[in-house]
Amino acid sequence: QVFPSQDPLDRADFNAVEYINALFPTEQSLANIDEVVNKIRLKIRRLDDNIRTVVRGQTNVGQDGRQALEEAQKAIQQLFGKIKDIKDKAEKSEQMVKEITRDIKQLDHAKRHLTTSITTLNHLHMLAGGVDSLEAMTRRRQYGEVANLLQGVVNVLEHFNKYMGIPQIRQLSERVKAAQNELGQQILADFEEAFPSQGTKRTGGPSNVLRDACLVANVLDPRIKQEIIKKFIKQHLSEYLVLFQENQDVAWLDKIDRRYAWIKRQLVDYEEKYGRMFPAEWCMTERIAVEFCHVTRAELSKIMRTRAKEIEVKLLLFAIQRTTNFEGLLAKRFSGCTLADGTVKKPEVPPPSTNPFLEDETGAETDEIVIEKSDTDKPKKPKVPDNPFHGIVSKCFEPHLYVYIESQDKNLGELIDRFVADFKAQGPPKPNVDEGGAVLPSCADLFVYYKKCMVQCSQLSTGEPMIALTTIFQKYLREYAWKILSGNLPKTTSSSGGLTITSLLKEKEGSEVAKFTLEELCLICSILSTAEYCLATTQQLEEKLKEKVDASLMERINLTGEMDTFSIVISNSIQLLVQDLDAACDPALTAMSKMQWQNVEHVGDQSPYVTSVILHIKQNVPIIRDNLASTRKYFTQFCIKFANSFIPKFINHLFKCKPISMVGAEQLLLDTHSLKMVLLDLPSIGSQVVRKAPASYTKIVVKGMTRAEMILKVVMAPHEPPVVFVDNYIKLLADCSTDTFQKILDMKGLKRSEQSSMLDLFRLRLPAPPPGGDSTGSLSLSAPTPEQESSRIRKLEKLIKKRL
Repeated sequence: QVFPSQDPLDRADFNAVEYINALFPTEQSLANIDEVVNKIRLKIRRLDDNIRTVVRGQTNVGQDGRQALEEAQKAIQQLFGKIKDIKDKAEKSEQMVKEITRDIKQLDHAKRHLTTSITTLNHLHMLAGGVDSLEAMTRRRQYGEVANLLQGVVNVLEHFNKYMGIPQIRQLSERVKAAQNELGQQILADFEEAFPSQGTKRTGGPSNVLRDACLVANVLDPRIKQEIIKKFIKQHLSEYLVLFQENQDVAWLDKIDRRYAWIKRQLVDYEEKYGRMFPAEWCMTERIAVEFCHVTRAELSKIMRTRAKEIEVKLLLFAIQRTTNFEGLLAKRFSGCTLADGTVKKPEVPPPSTNPFLEDETGAETDEIVIEKSDTDKPKKPKVPDNPFHGIVSKCFEPHLYVYIESQDKNLGELIDRFVADFKAQGPPKPNVDEGGAVLPSCADLFVYYKKCMVQCSQLSTGEPMIALTTIFQKYLREYAWKILSGNLPKTTSSSGGLTITSLLKEKEGSEVAKFTLEELCLICSILSTAEYCLATTQQLEEKLKEKVDASLMERINLTGEMDTFSIVISNSIQLLVQDLDAACDPALTAMSKMQWQNVEHVGDQSPYVTSVILHIKQNVPIIRDNLASTRKYFTQFCIKFANSFIPKFINHLFKCKPISMVGAEQLLLDTHSLKMVLLDLPSIGSQVVRKAPASYTKIVVKGMTRAEMILKVVMAPHEPPVVFVDNYIKLLADCSTDTFQKILDMKGLKRSEQSSMLDLFRLRLPAPPPGGDSTGSLSLSAPTPEQESSRIRKLEKLIKKRL
């Protein structure tokens, strides 16, 4: 197929029969067969004409192609000849140009060589004259002129590096080096004369001459400059070493201010007397300050090692505060450009904080760092991240920070003891239903103190002392959890009195059954809220500690154990609330199991034991919900745990109700349905705001109470014929345990002989257990209640309403 076509005759799968049937679909269409035949013949003639034209057109194609090829070959031969002619002409032109420019090229080389010779002779003249002048000026100490001349001579000498093989050039180079050495020795001697190493400073030195000498030193070997700086600074600080010797009274930490006051005076004195003598790029003021810091750190380290027993925490923190203030002052005054020459490295900058554990720490810089809580409420300004001087002196205090850590250990121990004493003196927090369960104030006090300690220690060191402080934090978080939280949880008693039907009927408020008072319930909720606050804040504390500490030590900070401790306190608190409400409902369930259900003659309103259970729930749950308003998820956990505890216990007591008559089973079914409705409404019972119960809780209640309803429905079913009864049991309960079936038979009051045959039939009718499954322990059931079962309950409710 060359061109696309819609004609059926052009299709590859053409079928003649189908084509004819399409042309003549009916017998009536055969009437115009002649017309169709004529059209097809016309089409055949047209196709024959087209084929004939195409065939004739192709007869001369081969001859035309050969003729075109011959013409193309002739054109290529002509083009090749023309290119050869052009190439010959180009070669002749190039030869002609070379002959014309031969003389010009020689002149150009001569000009370039002549220019180079003149330039070199000029440089040689300048070098020779410069060396003579340099030697003469050096002898006359004309340092101002020497500075400029020496730089020029050195630059000119660089042009002669490739001519050092010439004796005269080499001699000039050696004279320059000799002059430089002489200048260096001469300048050092002048400085030694003006500022002798021994004795006191003499101010009569030629300051203008020395100023020019410093400019010369910039051009000389860098070692000359370093020697000048070293000698000047050493001489400048010689008085400091004498005044603050180790045996002097002012050398101890309590008078550390005098060290910094001395260097401030010296720097002011230097600026006035020698500020213009040294070039600004030498940064002499900063160099003096940096060397003072190195000397001070060494001296303080030595004296603190000697008198380590005399170091007290207040004295240590005072010295650190004064030192960090001085380092901050240096950072404001100097850029730190000279620190690259020394051994002090910039401290590692912690990453910017994104954690909410610490509020804005940028406060005014305080004069003192003391460990009392009243003063730590005003933290000093944290170290500036780009302070290059941080630690240049204060690093010497780090080996002695164990004094600070021990002090914090002692203070935190006293703080915990004070919390315990305050709790005993003031008692549990007063119940405040409007605001919910309050967090114990001691918890906030503890973490505020932790924050101040952490900020303070991070300013002192971000190394091992921070790890030691973390260990102290861990210790007292555990102590707080056990002494303040777990230690103050109300104790449960094991005594539980039984209830009879008479006592249930007489019971009005039910207050004598509840184990915990209102204050005790509020205390448990308050401890739970406090533990949750501690859990969240401890996690933030761990993150903040990792931000503050050096990156290499980050992995050693782990407060997971302490967070687990607070989780245990939360779990214990919830368990206490569940046990209290559970125990309050026990007498009612006991009374239910002791009732004579075979003697119940008619179905009435809900039984007294149901009323008692609902009364206890309405007493306890609103109090717990209001006190856990700020921790809603833990109230949900309480509801789930209570449902998981109460429902199995209710089913166990249900099995104890035996024998049961049909009417008694109907009454129990009605009671079970009432309890189910109350339990479904448990999270919002007694609340003005109705909230939908969590799906996880609703699922547990529906599953458990539906099982109880199914048990009663099986009991209500007739046991004749036995096969139907057994199949109905397996269908409704889906429980393959023979123990449960035995309990159902006991509830129906069947005789032992009947039970034996029933059990045999039950074992025969049991479905095959799934592979690897445990059929005996299955408690699974289908949660949705069949329609006929729910209608049965509605009939019972209508019956009660009619009788009422």
